[in-house]
Amino acid sequence: MTEQIVPDSEHKGIIGLLPTTARPYALLARLDRPIGWWLLFWPCAWGIALAGGALERWDLLVWLLLGSIVMRGAGCVYNDIVDRDLDRQVERTRSRPLASGALSLKAAWIWLLLLCVIGLLVWFQINWTARLVALGSLALVAAYPFMKRITWWPQAWLGMVFSWGALVGWLAIAPQFHGGMALLYLGSIFWVIGYDTIYALQDKEDDALVGIRSSALRLGENVRSGVLVFYLIALASWAAAFWMLRPQWLGIAALVPVALHLLWQAVTLTSADGDDALAKFRSNRFAGFLMFLACLVLGQAG
Repeated sequence: MTEQIVPDSEHKGIIGLLPTTARPYALLARLDRPIGWWLLFWPCAWGIALAGGALERWDLLVWLLLGSIVMRGAGCVYNDIVDRDLDRQVERTRSRPLASGALSLKAAWIWLLLLCVIGLLVWFQINWTARLVALGSLALVAAYPFMKRITWWPQAWLGMVFSWGALVGWLAIAPQFHGGMALLYLGSIFWVIGYDTIYALQDKEDDALVGIRSSALRLGENVRSGVLVFYLIALASWAAAFWMLRPQWLGIAALVPVALHLLWQAVTLTSADGDDALAKFRSNRFAGFLMFLACLVLGQAG
């Protein structure tokens, strides 16, 4: 079973405990790598917290965490359906269930449908404004797998997709547009561009060979500076959102912990070390938590 687990899997033991027939489905939905659903969930949680609903609507946080797990899984299944031929040419991804032949294309489509049905149950837990905005993400999700073929910045498109939950979370609590919500979303986009550029460092050589484009390749030797700029824009956007909601320097101070963490990532990043890149990428789960605490403090104070 070891050879069927992609190299960046976090919890190989969990997959090993599943029945043999279920393992390819779990791997296809990346259930062995919870980092993905945490990164999708945190913007949702930020929106809820900054809108002031984290404590009163804690149940909504749970629902959106479930939604993040299943919809991230659905997105991975769809991505692998589209990319199955490319995945066979990349060392890190050639062992994925579709690329390796462990799972049929028909089975993958059925699994995708089942995950979407669970996501639909979560969709019914939010108000109509948030529901309609959530539907708007589907076009972005559908187009994402093709971005690496037509632009050097697929990470920017991923940023729009993975940050969409900030809008949904906010509107689920306060169903009207607010400039702070837009700035939170903008900052999240640049956060995603930063951490996914770090992630893409692992595949630079293979991506160049098979013609896959990425921000890591586009930036070349300037990856560390690029990531630093992306994170600084994210922090500036979040600071502006906080200031719009509560124009006091004490509110901005709540961002200091997450700012220090992101700056540490960028300054200490080793672009030639795949293990370092993966570790820095995964550390964004903690960065997301620090940002959640900042949003919680400000949201409850307001």
